Amino acid sequence: MPVQPGEFVLLAREAGTSFQVVSVDDIDDRCWVRRWPLTSSGSPPFAVPIGAVISLRAAAA
Repeated sequence: MPVQPGEFVLLAREAGTSFQVVSVDDIDDRCWVRRWPLTSSGSPPFAVPIGAVISLRAAAA
C-alpha cells in the first residue's frame, strides 16, 4: 500500500514519533517527511527510503 502526501506515518528507526508525508518520489523510491506535530519553528522535511515508512493506515488494519 503506497503512502500518499498528507498521510501520517511512522519510521522504522524512530519508534513512537509521528511524521507527515510531504512528497513521494517513486522514481528514486524515497519520500519526504516532516516531524509531526510541527514545532513553533517548523519541522524541515527530509528524505527517507519508502521501505522505512510504516503507514498508520496499514498498522491499524
